Amino acid sequence: MSTHARPLAEWLSAASDAELATLFSARRVRPDAGWHDYFDAAEALLDTASVNRILPALTHAEATALLTAATSDDTRVSGPSADTLRALALLRQDGSPFPPVAAAVAERAVPEAVDAVEPRAADEAATAHAAERAFTTVSALADILLLARDRPFALLAGGNISAGEKRMLAEAGMAPESMDALIAIVTDASLVVQVDRQLRTTADAETWLRSSVGERWSTLVGGFRDSLPRGVRTEHGGWSPAASWPLAHPWDPAWSERSSALLERARLLGLLTDDGSETAWAATLRNGGDVDAGPLTALLPAEVDRIFLQNDLSAISPGPLAPALDVRLRTVATRESAAQASTYRFTPESIAHALVLGETEQSILEFLESLSLTGIPQPLRYLVTQTAQRHGLVRVSLDPDTGRTRIDSSDPHLIEAMSVDQGLRALALTREDASLVTRVGRDTVYWALTDARYPATLVDEEGTAIMGERHPAPSTPVPTAADYGPLLQALRSHEGADADAAWLDRELDAAVRARAVLRVSVGMPDGSTRDLVLEATGLGGGRLRGRDRAADVERTLPVSSIRAATIIEQ
Repeated sequence: MSTHARPLAEWLSAASDAELATLFSARRVRPDAGWHDYFDAAEALLDTASVNRILPALTHAEATALLTAATSDDTRVSGPSADTLRALALLRQDGSPFPPVAAAVAERAVPEAVDAVEPRAADEAATAHAAERAFTTVSALADILLLARDRPFALLAGGNISAGEKRMLAEAGMAPESMDALIAIVTDASLVVQVDRQLRTTADAETWLRSSVGERWSTLVGGFRDSLPRGVRTEHGGWSPAASWPLAHPWDPAWSERSSALLERARLLGLLTDDGSETAWAATLRNGGDVDAGPLTALLPAEVDRIFLQNDLSAISPGPLAPALDVRLRTVATRESAAQASTYRFTPESIAHALVLGETEQSILEFLESLSLTGIPQPLRYLVTQTAQRHGLVRVSLDPDTGRTRIDSSDPHLIEAMSVDQGLRALALTREDASLVTRVGRDTVYWALTDARYPATLVDEEGTAIMGERHPAPSTPVPTAADYGPLLQALRSHEGADADAAWLDRELDAAVRARAVLRVSVGMPDGSTRDLVLEATGLGGGRLRGRDRAADVERTLPVSSIRAATIIEQ
């Protein structure tokens, strides 16, 4: 049993609940840890495996201070690093490391820090290029969110998107080498969340998609800054110069790869240039200032709010279309090319998609009329009208009598086609008069028919059309701290008034279990103290049993008479 656990146990018992919860969270303690008292907690925190788990989280300054204290004559740490290391239960209150901690870091090394000099300011050409890259990144992320909104991305066990999803993104024009960084950026901004091994857009993503480019960029940069690890964050809310990032967490074996990923995200967001210089808006953020997209958006092309509609069922935007208009236009048309002048194409499938999402013939035509510089060409108007007339020919409802899903249509040919469609076999459709019925849920049937390109509509019991959401956006996740309340309550409940007696009981119990040899100091009736060397053999009923090494006899000592006990052989 570690003799170093007692001072830590005493500090733990004197700490507040908030301090303990912070410590346990940082040390990744399980809320259901089977600790009986503070001595258990102290021993667990000083265990070599537990110490090694926390060392990668230390910053360069903290690692340097701890290593110096463990390997040099100057055994005490002072300054801000000492406060953090004490809070992590790595230092005693006098600033010296606990022996198990010193042993864990003795063979480690810390590379020399890079001088935190002011980054070189980007020149005019590099700044303009960084702004263009930021604009491209924002546009690419909008595409990713729109794709994920319609069909959430499948995730691998490690949390990354699958190879199939990456191929789909590559076909949509995404650069393969940037996909992981782009997904990380929207994750940091809480625009996507992992739900049941799927990456899905959140409710905040809907607002973000309809925001201006400047607002979009500000949200992304704010999320990036807030998610930076401790090693690169500064106390005034900014970050350290990027040149120092590769050494920010010297004992983290994964840090080299992680810091490179962070630098790539900073480059994609236009905070850093290709040559490592820093843009003006990034300097403000690095120094703890507020996010201001003004200097960046001043370098971007102006957004437009009008398009040209063509007779060949295409549309041309003469410049970057305002995001809110672009998002809505892409519900009724498929974007064919993305550039400052984008092109879109209307198809029966794209119009049907808009109708599924709640648009109507009138709302589509009114929207296109307000957007077009050339009016609505007759072929496009005819396409919208014809598709809207077909939409709703197939009605999917819930039979109130049987509880089964019912499919009706005024076109018997559609009913017949669905009944023999091999792609719908999983629905187990059966004929019932002029309708089809199934035990499969109404929403599942509706989306299966929609995917098979049948003009389906969800209707309620009164026959009124209702809009179905295939993938409802989950709420933006709120980080929740582990609940250490029960664990803290258990520790407090076993907190005794006599810490010396409690510690002695633990030492004696550990010695008996290890069959260790003890030097015990026993208080005699006349007030004197006698030292005995015993091979501990049993403990119970308030008495310690052991063989006296000097007299070679068995002795039984009242624990209440033992003043101190030290293990001398184990």
